[in-house]
Amino acid sequence: MSLDEHRASTREKLIRMANQIATFFHSKPRVEGVEGVAEHINKFWEPRMRRHLFEIIDAGGDGLDELVLAAAPGIRRPAEAA
Repeated sequence: MSLDEHRASTREKLIRMANQIATFFHSKPRVEGVEGVAEHINKFWEPRMRRHLFEIIDAGGDGLDELVLAAAPGIRRPAEAA
């Protein structure tokens, strides 16, 4: 697998995971859903995963559920990789 293929695969997995979290929280009232997505990602995603998520968001968020995008301001943005 080339580096580009690996990056695409990682991107697809992160989008799928984030969207699965959002799918669960769509059953909650809007504010609770937005906060729930952010809280879940902050608690369970390591900084590297959150960094990749923000790369996707910063590039326009294509493929991400709108609830993930709404939760983005509440997700801790990790420091840039060294």
